[in-house]
Amino acid sequence: MKIILCSLTMFVFMSNVNAQNLHLNLFAGTSNYSGDLQDKGFTFSQSHFAGGFGVSYDITDHFSVQSSLTFGTISADDKYGRNKFRNLNFSSSLSEFSVGGQYFITPISEHVLTPYVFAGLAIYHFNPYTTDTSGTKTYLKPLSTEGEGFIAGKKNYNLTQLSIPFGAGVKFALSDNVNVGLEVGYRKLFTDYLDDVSTAYVDEATLLANRGGEAVQLAYRGNELKNGSPYPAAGTIRGSSSHKDWYYFTGLTASFRLFSGNGLGSGLSKHSKYGCPANVN
Repeated sequence: MKIILCSLTMFVFMSNVNAQNLHLNLFAGTSNYSGDLQDKGFTFSQSHFAGGFGVSYDITDHFSVQSSLTFGTISADDKYGRNKFRNLNFSSSLSEFSVGGQYFITPISEHVLTPYVFAGLAIYHFNPYTTDTSGTKTYLKPLSTEGEGFIAGKKNYNLTQLSIPFGAGVKFALSDNVNVGLEVGYRKLFTDYLDDVSTAYVDEATLLANRGGEAVQLAYRGNELKNGSPYPAAGTIRGSSSHKDWYYFTGLTASFRLFSGNGLGSGLSKHSKYGCPANVN
């Protein structure tokens, strides 16, 4: 909450300095993740709708600062991957607040088509869950499926964490005050438990004694398959902790100047030579 208030205060201050450089930004697209249940670095397979909004402020024709809230969902299922024998699946909602900067490769005030890159810092919340054989929705963190919290050296993971967003996109100017675009943004994470899968299977009896039968049932679900094998021996590889999980957003953007005027990035006469009409008296 302090981050949000500080960011809003910053943008209000800047809008008082040069209000016509303030923009409302909208995002609509998809969210997906890469991890132990989805090993592709980029795919639309098993993706979900995502949306968001925010504000940005043009400091120069090349650089702007921005703040945004984005919401989405991620999920994956072993039946679509290479580890079908494991038979695990998960889903999680995502909510993210980010602050950062955008760098426009060409001056946004002088070109109809403008590529850009961005980076920043974000705080996000997730909470992986699955459905058991009866169809009941069950959150996975309290089950400590890999012994987090009761096995030495395995700490519980936090559901709210920091990430580093970065990516690229392109903006197309519809007018001096409105542009649309396409953007791809990745999030560098510091956890491997976005999907509740990371290391190795804990001993079945130990898991049963500490977290109960539901934890054992959902830590390994290969025995639900026809001809599936029983619960693996303790220490058997369940996931790979050598690479952290990622999530990413892909979609369309729209940006609206909140106040018209002749600030940085404005000037229909500049856009006119690239195809946008200029005012004629």
